[in-house]
Amino acid sequence: MIVLDLSEIKEVCRKISDSINSVVLGYEKEVKLILVSLLSNGHVLLEGVPGVAKTTLIKSIAKTLGLSEKTVVVDGVPYRGFSRIQFTPDLMPSDITGTLVYNPQTREFEPRLGPVFSYIVLADEINRAVPRTQSALLQAMQEREVTIGDKTYPLEIREKGKFFFVLATQNPVEQEATYPLPEAQLDRFLMRIFMEYPPSLEVEKNVYRLHMSRVKEPYEDLEPVVEAPWIIKAQETVATQVTVPEDILEYITRLIRSTRPQIFEPAADYFELGASPRAGIFLVKAAKAHAALRGSSEVEEVDVEEVLFSVLNHRLIPSFEKLVEIEVKGERHLARYKLIKEGLDLIKKTVR
Repeated sequence: MIVLDLSEIKEVCRKISDSINSVVLGYEKEVKLILVSLLSNGHVLLEGVPGVAKTTLIKSIAKTLGLSEKTVVVDGVPYRGFSRIQFTPDLMPSDITGTLVYNPQTREFEPRLGPVFSYIVLADEINRAVPRTQSALLQAMQEREVTIGDKTYPLEIREKGKFFFVLATQNPVEQEATYPLPEAQLDRFLMRIFMEYPPSLEVEKNVYRLHMSRVKEPYEDLEPVVEAPWIIKAQETVATQVTVPEDILEYITRLIRSTRPQIFEPAADYFELGASPRAGIFLVKAAKAHAALRGSSEVEEVDVEEVLFSVLNHRLIPSFEKLVEIEVKGERHLARYKLIKEGLDLIKKTVR
Protein backbone atom coordinates (compact mmCIF):
# COMPACT_ATOMS: atom_id res chain seq x y z
CA MET A 1 0.00 0.00 0.00
CA ILE A 2 1.30 3.43 -0.98
CA VAL A 3 0.94 5.96 1.84
CA LEU A 4 0.71 9.64 0.94
CA ASP A 5 2.12 12.50 2.94
CA LEU A 6 -0.63 14.32 4.83
CA SER A 7 0.69 17.63 3.54
CA GLU A 8 0.05 16.37 0.00
CA ILE A 9 -3.55 15.49 0.87
CA LYS A 10 -4.02 18.95 2.35
CA GLU A 11 -2.58 20.67 -0.72
CA VAL A 12 -4.44 18.61 -3.32
CA CYS A 13 -7.75 19.04 -1.50
CA ARG A 14 -7.09 22.77 -1.26
CA LYS A 15 -6.64 22.90 -5.04
CA ILE A 16 -9.85 20.92 -5.56
CA SER A 17 -11.72 23.25 -3.21
CA ASP A 18 -10.34 26.39 -4.85
CA SER A 19 -11.31 25.07 -8.27
CA ILE A 20 -14.87 24.25 -7.24
CA ASN A 21 -15.31 27.45 -5.23
CA SER A 22 -14.43 29.46 -8.31
CA VAL A 23 -17.60 28.29 -10.08
CA VAL A 24 -19.92 27.48 -7.13
CA LEU A 25 -19.79 30.60 -4.99
CA GLY A 26 -20.62 30.86 -1.31
CA TYR A 27 -20.47 27.18 -0.37
CA GLU A 28 -16.91 26.73 0.88
CA LYS A 29 -18.00 24.81 4.00
CA GLU A 30 -20.23 22.46 2.01
CA VAL A 31 -17.39 21.69 -0.43
CA LYS A 32 -15.10 20.86 2.47
CA LEU A 33 -17.69 18.52 4.01
CA ILE A 34 -18.10 16.69 0.69
CA LEU A 35 -14.34 16.21 0.50
CA VAL A 36 -14.37 14.92 4.08
CA SER A 37 -16.99 12.36 3.04
CA LEU A 38 -14.98 11.35 -0.02
CA LEU A 39 -11.82 10.84 2.06
CA SER A 40 -13.89 8.85 4.58
CA ASN A 41 -15.25 6.61 1.78
CA GLY A 42 -18.81 7.63 2.66
CA HIS A 43 -21.81 8.90 0.69
CA VAL A 44 -23.55 12.29 0.85
CA LEU A 45 -27.16 13.49 0.79
CA LEU A 46 -27.48 17.13 -0.30
CA GLU A 47 -30.67 18.93 0.67
CA GLY A 48 -31.75 22.35 -0.54
CA VAL A 49 -34.44 24.21 -2.40
CA PRO A 50 -34.23 24.20 -6.22
CA GLY A 51 -31.64 26.50 -7.78
CA VAL A 52 -28.93 26.58 -5.10
CA ALA A 53 -26.40 24.68 -7.28
CA LYS A 54 -26.62 21.21 -5.73
CA THR A 55 -26.29 19.44 -9.08
CA THR A 56 -23.67 21.92 -10.32
CA LEU A 57 -21.56 21.30 -7.22
CA ILE A 58 -21.61 17.54 -7.78
CA LYS A 59 -20.73 17.89 -11.47
CA SER A 60 -17.86 20.20 -10.51
CA ILE A 61 -16.41 17.52 -8.23
CA ALA A 62 -16.49 15.01 -11.09
CA LYS A 63 -14.71 17.50 -13.37
CA THR A 64 -11.92 18.20 -10.87
CA LEU A 65 -11.31 14.45 -10.57
CA GLY A 66 -11.22 14.04 -14.34
CA LEU A 67 -14.22 11.71 -14.32
CA SER A 68 -17.00 13.63 -16.05
CA GLU A 69 -16.71 11.97 -19.47
CA LYS A 70 -14.41 9.03 -18.84
CA THR A 71 -15.17 5.30 -19.11
CA VAL A 72 -12.66 2.96 -17.50
CA VAL A 73 -12.61 -0.81 -18.02
CA VAL A 74 -11.58 -2.65 -14.84
CA ASP A 75 -11.39 -6.47 -14.90
CA GLY A 76 -13.44 -6.48 -18.09
CA VAL A 77 -16.26 -4.34 -16.64
CA PRO A 78 -16.82 -0.81 -18.02
CA TYR A 79 -17.28 1.85 -15.34
CA ARG A 80 -18.34 5.36 -16.20
CA GLY A 81 -16.57 8.23 -14.57
CA PHE A 82 -19.79 10.06 -13.72
CA SER A 83 -23.47 9.08 -14.01
CA ARG A 84 -26.57 11.11 -13.31
CA ILE A 85 -29.77 9.25 -12.45
CA GLN A 86 -32.91 11.37 -12.50
CA PHE A 87 -35.24 9.74 -9.99
CA THR A 88 -38.92 9.64 -10.99
CA PRO A 89 -41.92 7.63 -9.74
CA ASP A 90 -41.76 5.27 -12.75
CA LEU A 91 -38.03 4.49 -12.34
CA MET A 92 -37.42 0.77 -11.84
CA PRO A 93 -34.64 -0.88 -9.80
CA SER A 94 -33.21 -2.39 -13.01
CA ASP A 95 -32.92 1.14 -14.45
CA ILE A 96 -30.29 1.75 -11.78
CA THR A 97 -28.47 -1.54 -11.38
CA GLY A 98 -28.94 -3.09 -14.83
CA THR A 99 -30.57 -6.31 -16.00
CA LEU A 100 -30.25 -9.33 -18.30
CA VAL A 101 -31.22 -8.78 -21.94
CA TYR A 102 -31.90 -11.60 -24.40
CA ASN A 103 -29.61 -11.67 -27.45
CA PRO A 104 -31.44 -13.41 -30.34
CA GLN A 105 -28.17 -14.01 -32.21
CA THR A 106 -26.46 -15.94 -29.43
CA ARG A 107 -29.76 -17.09 -27.87
CA GLU A 108 -28.39 -16.17 -24.48
CA PHE A 109 -29.13 -13.55 -21.87
CA GLU A 110 -26.44 -10.88 -21.59
CA PRO A 111 -25.94 -8.34 -18.78
CA ARG A 112 -26.70 -4.67 -19.46
CA LEU A 113 -25.03 -2.72 -16.68
CA GLY A 114 -26.89 0.25 -15.23
CA PRO A 115 -25.63 3.76 -14.40
CA VAL A 116 -24.68 2.69 -10.87
CA PHE A 117 -21.52 1.24 -12.45
CA SER A 118 -19.65 4.52 -12.06
CA TYR A 119 -17.02 6.19 -9.94
CA ILE A 120 -19.37 9.05 -8.98
CA VAL A 121 -23.16 8.67 -9.07
CA LEU A 122 -25.50 11.64 -8.86
CA ALA A 123 -28.89 10.43 -7.59
CA ASP A 124 -30.97 13.50 -8.43
CA GLU A 125 -34.16 14.06 -6.40
CA ILE A 126 -33.88 10.65 -4.77
CA ASN A 127 -37.12 11.14 -2.82
CA ARG A 128 -39.18 11.14 -6.05
CA ALA A 129 -38.65 7.42 -6.71
CA VAL A 130 -40.74 4.69 -5.10
CA PRO A 131 -39.21 2.90 -2.09
CA ARG A 132 -38.20 -0.29 -3.94
CA THR A 133 -36.20 1.77 -6.45
CA GLN A 134 -34.59 3.78 -3.66
CA SER A 135 -33.68 0.52 -1.94
CA ALA A 136 -31.87 -0.76 -5.04
CA LEU A 137 -29.48 2.18 -4.89
CA LEU A 138 -29.17 2.17 -1.12
CA GLN A 139 -28.31 -1.54 -1.09
CA ALA A 140 -25.62 -0.93 -3.70
CA MET A 141 -24.27 1.89 -1.53
CA GLN A 142 -24.07 -0.38 1.50
CA GLU A 143 -22.80 -3.58 -0.14
CA ARG A 144 -20.77 -1.85 -2.88
CA GLU A 145 -21.73 -4.61 -5.28
CA VAL A 146 -24.61 -5.51 -7.60
CA THR A 147 -25.96 -8.94 -8.57
CA ILE A 148 -27.35 -9.33 -12.11
CA GLY A 149 -28.55 -12.84 -12.92
CA ASP A 150 -26.17 -15.27 -11.26
CA LYS A 151 -23.12 -12.99 -11.27
CA THR A 152 -22.08 -10.39 -8.72
CA TYR A 153 -20.20 -7.30 -9.87
CA PRO A 154 -18.15 -5.10 -7.52
CA LEU A 155 -18.73 -1.36 -7.55
CA GLU A 156 -15.51 -0.71 -5.65
CA ILE A 157 -12.16 -2.29 -6.59
CA ARG A 158 -9.65 -0.57 -4.34
CA GLU A 159 -6.55 -2.38 -5.58
CA LYS A 160 -7.31 -1.13 -9.10
CA GLY A 161 -8.00 2.47 -8.04
CA LYS A 162 -11.80 2.17 -8.46
CA PHE A 163 -13.84 3.97 -5.79
CA PHE A 164 -17.62 4.36 -5.50
CA PHE A 165 -19.10 7.66 -4.34
CA VAL A 166 -22.83 8.47 -4.31
CA LEU A 167 -24.13 12.01 -3.93
CA ALA A 168 -27.92 12.22 -3.72
CA THR A 169 -30.03 15.38 -3.79
CA GLN A 170 -33.50 16.13 -2.56
CA ASN A 171 -35.81 19.12 -2.20
CA PRO A 172 -37.00 19.39 1.44
CA VAL A 173 -39.91 21.74 0.60
CA GLU A 174 -41.92 19.73 -1.94
CA GLN A 175 -43.94 16.93 -0.36
CA GLU A 176 -46.36 15.93 -3.15
CA ALA A 177 -45.43 12.86 -5.23
CA THR A 178 -42.38 12.21 -3.03
CA TYR A 179 -41.32 9.24 -0.91
CA PRO A 180 -39.19 10.38 2.06
CA LEU A 181 -36.30 8.09 2.91
CA PRO A 182 -36.87 6.27 6.21
CA GLU A 183 -34.31 6.67 8.98
CA ALA A 184 -32.81 3.22 8.40
CA GLN A 185 -32.01 4.15 4.80
CA LEU A 186 -30.84 7.66 5.61
CA ASP A 187 -28.27 5.94 7.81
CA ARG A 188 -26.48 4.74 4.64
CA PHE A 189 -25.29 8.31 4.06
CA LEU A 190 -22.24 9.43 5.97
CA MET A 191 -23.49 13.03 5.89
CA ARG A 192 -26.59 15.02 5.12
CA ILE A 193 -25.57 18.53 4.08
CA PHE A 194 -28.10 21.34 3.81
CA MET A 195 -27.39 23.99 1.16
CA GLU A 196 -29.04 27.28 2.03
CA TYR A 197 -29.39 30.41 -0.09
CA PRO A 198 -26.21 32.43 -0.85
CA PRO A 199 -24.93 33.83 2.47
CA SER A 200 -24.75 37.52 1.53
CA LEU A 201 -25.82 40.15 -1.00
CA GLU A 202 -22.29 40.44 -2.40
CA VAL A 203 -21.94 36.68 -2.92
CA GLU A 204 -25.26 36.54 -4.76
CA LYS A 205 -24.23 39.46 -6.98
CA ASN A 206 -21.01 37.62 -7.81
CA VAL A 207 -23.06 34.56 -8.80
CA TYR A 208 -24.97 36.70 -11.30
CA ARG A 209 -21.74 38.27 -12.59
CA LEU A 210 -20.24 34.82 -13.13
CA HIS A 211 -23.14 33.72 -15.32
CA MET A 212 -24.26 36.88 -17.12
CA SER A 213 -21.68 36.71 -19.96
CA ARG A 214 -21.69 32.93 -20.45
CA VAL A 215 -23.70 30.57 -22.62
CA LYS A 216 -22.44 27.32 -21.04
CA GLU A 217 -22.12 26.51 -17.37
CA PRO A 218 -18.92 27.77 -15.64
CA TYR A 219 -18.09 24.33 -14.24
CA GLU A 220 -17.51 23.03 -17.78
CA ASP A 221 -14.26 25.01 -17.88
CA LEU A 222 -12.80 23.23 -14.86
CA GLU A 223 -9.65 21.18 -15.36
CA PRO A 224 -8.80 17.91 -13.55
CA VAL A 225 -6.74 18.40 -10.41
CA VAL A 226 -6.02 14.75 -9.64
CA GLU A 227 -6.85 11.29 -11.03
CA ALA A 228 -9.20 8.76 -9.45
CA PRO A 229 -6.54 6.31 -8.09
CA TRP A 230 -5.19 9.14 -5.92
CA ILE A 231 -8.48 9.15 -4.01
CA ILE A 232 -8.00 5.51 -2.98
CA LYS A 233 -4.47 6.28 -1.75
CA ALA A 234 -5.73 9.30 0.18
CA GLN A 235 -8.51 7.25 1.80
CA GLU A 236 -6.04 4.57 2.88
CA THR A 237 -3.68 7.21 4.25
CA VAL A 238 -6.40 8.86 6.31
CA ALA A 239 -7.53 5.49 7.69
CA THR A 240 -4.04 4.33 8.71
CA GLN A 241 -2.03 7.47 9.42
CA VAL A 242 -4.45 9.78 11.28
CA THR A 243 -4.86 8.82 14.94
CA VAL A 244 -7.56 9.55 17.49
CA PRO A 245 -6.18 10.35 20.99
CA GLU A 246 -7.89 8.67 23.93
CA ASP A 247 -9.37 11.91 25.26
CA ILE A 248 -10.95 12.69 21.87
CA LEU A 249 -12.35 9.15 21.65
CA GLU A 250 -13.82 9.68 25.12
CA TYR A 251 -15.33 12.99 23.94
CA ILE A 252 -16.90 11.37 20.85
CA THR A 253 -18.32 8.51 22.90
CA ARG A 254 -19.86 10.87 25.43
CA LEU A 255 -21.36 12.98 22.65
CA ILE A 256 -23.02 9.98 21.01
CA ARG A 257 -24.32 8.50 24.26
CA SER A 258 -25.68 11.84 25.45
CA THR A 259 -28.02 12.06 22.44
CA ARG A 260 -30.00 9.14 23.88
CA PRO A 261 -32.83 10.28 26.20
CA GLN A 262 -32.62 7.10 28.28
CA ILE A 263 -29.00 7.95 29.16
CA PHE A 264 -29.06 11.77 29.24
CA GLU A 265 -32.49 12.92 30.38
CA PRO A 266 -32.31 16.55 29.10
CA ALA A 267 -31.91 15.14 25.56
CA ALA A 268 -35.57 14.08 25.71
CA ASP A 269 -36.54 17.74 25.22
CA TYR A 270 -34.96 17.58 21.75
CA PHE A 271 -34.78 13.95 20.60
CA GLU A 272 -37.16 11.00 20.47
CA LEU A 273 -34.32 8.69 19.45
CA GLY A 274 -30.58 9.16 19.85
CA ALA A 275 -27.59 8.17 17.73
CA SER A 276 -26.46 4.56 17.26
CA PRO A 277 -22.91 3.16 17.52
CA ARG A 278 -22.73 3.31 13.70
CA ALA A 279 -23.16 7.08 13.98
CA GLY A 280 -20.17 7.16 16.31
CA ILE A 281 -18.07 5.10 13.88
CA PHE A 282 -18.89 7.53 11.05
CA LEU A 283 -18.16 10.49 13.31
CA VAL A 284 -14.69 9.11 14.05
CA LYS A 285 -13.99 8.56 10.35
CA ALA A 286 -15.21 12.03 9.38
CA ALA A 287 -13.18 13.70 12.13
CA LYS A 288 -10.05 11.89 10.91
CA ALA A 289 -10.65 13.09 7.34
CA HIS A 290 -11.18 16.65 8.58
CA ALA A 291 -7.90 16.47 10.47
CA ALA A 292 -6.17 15.32 7.27
CA LEU A 293 -7.52 18.38 5.44
CA ARG A 294 -5.71 20.45 8.05
CA GLY A 295 -2.55 18.43 7.41
CA SER A 296 -2.68 16.99 10.94
CA SER A 297 -1.98 13.38 11.86
CA GLU A 298 -4.03 13.67 15.05
CA VAL A 299 -7.72 14.42 15.54
CA GLU A 300 -8.55 17.41 17.72
CA GLU A 301 -11.81 18.58 19.26
CA VAL A 302 -12.30 21.13 16.49
CA ASP A 303 -12.36 18.34 13.88
CA VAL A 304 -15.17 16.56 15.73
CA GLU A 305 -17.24 19.72 16.11
CA GLU A 306 -16.87 20.72 12.45
CA VAL A 307 -18.43 17.47 11.21
CA LEU A 308 -20.72 16.65 14.14
CA PHE A 309 -23.95 18.22 12.83
CA SER A 310 -23.63 16.90 9.27
CA VAL A 311 -22.95 13.36 10.50
CA LEU A 312 -25.75 13.26 13.09
CA ASN A 313 -28.59 15.45 11.77
CA HIS A 314 -30.22 12.61 9.80
CA ARG A 315 -29.63 10.00 12.49
CA LEU A 316 -31.50 11.75 15.29
CA ILE A 317 -35.31 11.72 15.47
CA PRO A 318 -36.38 15.09 16.88
CA SER A 319 -39.05 15.57 19.53
CA PHE A 320 -42.40 15.89 17.77
CA GLU A 321 -43.85 18.44 20.22
CA LYS A 322 -40.82 20.71 20.03
CA LEU A 323 -40.70 20.34 16.25
CA VAL A 324 -44.28 21.54 15.91
CA GLU A 325 -43.47 24.59 18.06
CA ILE A 326 -40.65 25.61 15.71
CA GLU A 327 -42.66 24.86 12.56
CA VAL A 328 -45.46 27.18 13.70
CA LYS A 329 -42.97 30.08 13.71
CA GLY A 330 -42.23 29.55 9.98
CA GLU A 331 -39.58 27.95 7.71
CA ARG A 332 -40.97 24.46 8.16
CA HIS A 333 -38.21 22.85 6.07
CA LEU A 334 -35.58 24.26 8.44
CA ALA A 335 -37.35 23.34 11.69
CA ARG A 336 -35.76 19.90 11.98
CA TYR A 337 -32.26 21.34 11.48
CA LYS A 338 -32.79 24.10 14.05
CA LEU A 339 -34.08 21.71 16.70
CA ILE A 340 -31.29 19.18 16.23
CA LYS A 341 -28.67 21.94 16.30
CA GLU A 342 -30.09 23.27 19.57
CA GLY A 343 -29.98 19.80 21.09
CA LEU A 344 -26.40 19.14 19.97
CA ASP A 345 -25.27 22.55 21.26
CA LEU A 346 -26.66 21.65 24.70
CA ILE A 347 -24.94 18.26 24.63
CA LYS A 348 -21.58 19.77 23.62
CA LYS A 349 -21.72 22.14 26.59
CA THR A 350 -22.59 19.28 28.94
CA VAL A 351 -19.86 16.82 27.94
CA ARG A 352 -17.00 19.32 27.76
